[in-house]
Amino acid sequence: MNNNFGMTMVEKILAAKAGKDKAVPGELVNVEVDLALGNDITAPVAIKEFKRFGLDRVFDSEKIVLVPDHFTPNKDIAAAEQALVLRRFAKEYGIKHYFEVGRMGIEHALLPEQGLVRPGMVIIGADSHTCTYGALGAFATGVGSTDLAAAMAIGEAWFKVPPTIRFEYNGQIPEWVSGKDLILLTIGKIGVEGARYRAMEFAGSAIDSLPMDGRLTMANMAIEAGGKCGYMQPDQITFDYLEGRVDRAYTSVYSDANASYESIHTFDVNNLEPQIAFPPSPDNVFPVSDAKGIELDQVVIGSCTNGRIDDLRAAASVIRGKKVKEGLRLLIIPATQHIYRQAIDEGLMADFIDAEAAVSTPTCGPCLGGHMGILAKGEKALATTNRNFVGRMGHPESEVYLSNPAVAAASAVAGSIVHPEEVLS
Repeated sequence: MNNNFGMTMVEKILAAKAGKDKAVPGELVNVEVDLALGNDITAPVAIKEFKRFGLDRVFDSEKIVLVPDHFTPNKDIAAAEQALVLRRFAKEYGIKHYFEVGRMGIEHALLPEQGLVRPGMVIIGADSHTCTYGALGAFATGVGSTDLAAAMAIGEAWFKVPPTIRFEYNGQIPEWVSGKDLILLTIGKIGVEGARYRAMEFAGSAIDSLPMDGRLTMANMAIEAGGKCGYMQPDQITFDYLEGRVDRAYTSVYSDANASYESIHTFDVNNLEPQIAFPPSPDNVFPVSDAKGIELDQVVIGSCTNGRIDDLRAAASVIRGKKVKEGLRLLIIPATQHIYRQAIDEGLMADFIDAEAAVSTPTCGPCLGGHMGILAKGEKALATTNRNFVGRMGHPESEVYLSNPAVAAASAVAGSIVHPEEVLS
């Protein structure tokens, strides 16, 4: 590789998987896919297209992952039929990584947990939040169901190499502020199309100290800024997370010191408040002090964005010994079965149930207005999910606000949006 030509991490990964010495923004490349993912909404379409090819095998039965998680446990007959398509395909083609209800989780929390994600990989998924895996130093992005079908057949996908925007977060992250707040701050500054078809490189001293769960949250929401992918370069926090999970050798990839960035954005987080995204868009962001007093009907803590163990710990630390405000519904949805069990073992579930929250098995459920938490006309919800578009969680005249888990828990106690310190003082 020509060392005089600086490349970003994403450019290097795409070049390597395309068998090239270099890749430049705007170039079209055909790359080998290391992992192809589908869920119960998107995979049935891909499977239908795959069947049209008339093939009796997939490109690699160990590099395809099928996770029924959006409408599962099955909410109705249509959802059951969708899940059945995945189940039958997995059996017929010997798909190794098929995760049934009871051993599954929300896909973007499940794959890293199961050790299926490694630095340097190319991962595609027929779900826009596939960009989550960039937190582990992979190139990961969402694709359409027909692209997934082609990848299942030949193990390849084509991309236009994205230019990269670098985001630097400097300073010490304040108490009650998390990765969710850093990414909401970012989306609020650049807008939902501010990184359209760009790679988003997250860096800076605040990222260096950010735990893996917070990094996964940030990469997860890169798509909410229009990003093709979001990523952190691997470091000791990455390696510690991978240890004991990943049983295959991997090579970490890093941006060159002379890599070219389309632009660089710098944030000082020393005095950052928790952030709230007001409806109807993830870029309609304000500090929590500006949202104080907005009354709520429902609070949801979970999703592929904020259903991990650190998220549940933060929420439990606020709600412990308290009760959910009368007339308000608090839903707790651990992102995977392992997280569910860990939360039980740590006593977090007892804290939630004692507070009179409802606890669910892992599911995307209410995040996309699927089930288990649909809003009625005029209702308002605060959620740790990733989107708050019109009708996202139910009736088009309902409203969804986005926050981190600690703020969500505090607001469930208060009955309105508040800073965690207000219910702990």
